[in-house]
Amino acid sequence: MFASRTIPRLKMSGIKKDQLHYLSISPTDEDWGIVVTTIGYQFIPPKGQYPLSRHPENYDFKPQNGRVLNEYQLVYITKGSGYFSSQSCKKKKVSAGTMLLLFPGEWHSYYPDTESGWDEYWVGFRGIHVDKCIKNKFFNKGEPMLHIGISATIVGLYEDILKIASQEKSGYQQMISSIVLHILGTVYYKEKNNSFTNTYIVDKINEARILMKEHIENPLTPEEIAFRLGLGYSWFRRMFKEYTGVSPAQYQSQQKLLKAKELLTASFLNISEIAFILKFETIGQFSTFFKKKEGLTPKEFRERNHY
Repeated sequence: MFASRTIPRLKMSGIKKDQLHYLSISPTDEDWGIVVTTIGYQFIPPKGQYPLSRHPENYDFKPQNGRVLNEYQLVYITKGSGYFSSQSCKKKKVSAGTMLLLFPGEWHSYYPDTESGWDEYWVGFRGIHVDKCIKNKFFNKGEPMLHIGISATIVGLYEDILKIASQEKSGYQQMISSIVLHILGTVYYKEKNNSFTNTYIVDKINEARILMKEHIENPLTPEEIAFRLGLGYSWFRRMFKEYTGVSPAQYQSQQKLLKAKELLTASFLNISEIAFILKFETIGQFSTFFKKKEGLTPKEFRERNHY
């Protein structure tokens, strides 16, 4: 079900082989929305040959020429250093702890420094779930180098994919493609938080979120929150949305919805009392707000979640 090439090589800490696996994909796998095409790792010693072996024609790679793939790949450099360039990114130095995201249809090239070599893990994949992430700008071709640091957890996920793929059990594509989404989510999380190295900003945003949660029943306006924190409102709103993905007002609305759901499921208050507590002017206003967010009226939600 999958073709495998194993290239023996002695690693310093023990006998660990470089591996390349290319996986077959069924129509059922395609229906899942994401499939894994290849998984592997190779450890390039200083002054070592790169790549270690010839890939199949559609993966063939010569660093001096580069290549274009018809899939995405996540290439994780965990040791050593080298260089990367692509159609949308000029040549840059790659250090250990860098994740390279390769895009379909995008020319790219990368290779280890002759003096250091590098350790490289990769996984190839494609599907509508990933296409949607790119379309919604979670990742972009102009920033394919993601500096996430060395993570034993992520290395473990690559090794999990390799192990599960080698066993070829029924449904393994669904399992390993879900692990790829886990890796993508972890990379996004790490990159997003690494960009907020200014602890002052993060502390202020967290203080704002605490204020919002503490004042759900007597909400402060975003302007009042900014004033209490000693911040300019425009700066506060911009940084809050950049960090959380929503504006302060939207975050407050989310908290109000969560509180409404809590009261509907865990209290004996009637709906009009809940509407009053949450400062809605009428039951109708509360019902409209709730149904727009949840797809159910407060009454329907309570009945569905009544145990």
